[in-house]
Amino acid sequence: MQRTIYDEDHEAFRQSVKEFVDRTLAPRAEEMIRDHVIARDIWEEAGAQGFFGLSIPEEYGGAGIDDYRFNAVFAEEIGRFTNAAGSCFGIHADITAPYLVHLGTEEQKQRWLPDVAAGKKIMAIGMTEPSGGSDLAALKSTAVRDGDDWVINGSKTFITNGHQCDLAVVAVRTDPTKGAKGISLFVLEAGMEGFTKGNKLDKVGQEESDTSELFFENVRVSNDHLLGPEGMGFIEMMKHLPQERLGAAVGNLANARQILAETIQYTKDRKAFGQPIGTFQHNKFKIAEMVTKCEVTQAFIDQCVIAHSEGTLTAVDAAKAKWWASEVQCAVLDECVQLHGGYGYMNEYRVARAWRDARVHKIWAGSNEIMKELIGRDLGL
Repeated sequence: MQRTIYDEDHEAFRQSVKEFVDRTLAPRAEEMIRDHVIARDIWEEAGAQGFFGLSIPEEYGGAGIDDYRFNAVFAEEIGRFTNAAGSCFGIHADITAPYLVHLGTEEQKQRWLPDVAAGKKIMAIGMTEPSGGSDLAALKSTAVRDGDDWVINGSKTFITNGHQCDLAVVAVRTDPTKGAKGISLFVLEAGMEGFTKGNKLDKVGQEESDTSELFFENVRVSNDHLLGPEGMGFIEMMKHLPQERLGAAVGNLANARQILAETIQYTKDRKAFGQPIGTFQHNKFKIAEMVTKCEVTQAFIDQCVIAHSEGTLTAVDAAKAKWWASEVQCAVLDECVQLHGGYGYMNEYRVARAWRDARVHKIWAGSNEIMKELIGRDLGL
């Protein structure tokens, strides 16, 4: 089905992203997998192309574009190549940078945003803790006042961009008596005394993605590292999570559709019993089901993208998009592996890597069970 949400400007931007993928990311795919990281020169090239500053105001080095559809185009094209790079870039530019844009003081914006837009300072966000994942209100890391300073203690885990981040927006408890209303956000800089990073975590998939733990041991910061009002951290995270979830849905579906297209071609080329395997009725029906499921899902996600561009996307609709797209992605990729037969289980085939990379999407950005809980509550259940 023909998509109608993008105009000529969006498609011109899409071509720029495609050229970046072909020129820079694709030739270095094996290097990124081997090193478990996206090299800094790649980040800086992406920054120079303007990919990280889409929503950052021009006075801070960005493009100042108030149209989320450009963000969605970037997520789609990086997602077609690999969800891992999409995760790293998305955490940096689409998820964490907006906290600085919307909550930062003028001094904080001037200090950090130009290098964020240029890809010279890599950002991470520290929400998840070893003691709990989706239950953000129960976090245990603390920031305690000491004179004019704050002293931060605790840890975070499963942090994308964690090992090489220059800036980390971290959620900590500043008032243990107020529950969710006692949580605040701070910006920590790499190299601060007491702020250390664990080794890159050994994950099942998304090997290109730099993921690690963060540790805070008596990290002393002045009040100008507090991001936004004290005690408003949880509320601000709830405001920003819908964009994270929508971005995940956009990239996940784009990845599934790309791998499905490659699988369809494979079923035309691969022969068994004297004919292409795609012509067998069972396989033909499976492919027909997957194509239809992807196109129907695309229609819903496109409407969510439009709604978010207009400022009307609800947290509940973002939750629907996140859980459904990840379920569709995992189901489609599993069938694609099956259609490839034994080759589908070989790491040299993109379908195998995509299948392995996708599984975490049912877990992060809020597990799918939490997404269904949010939807159920909205229904009065």
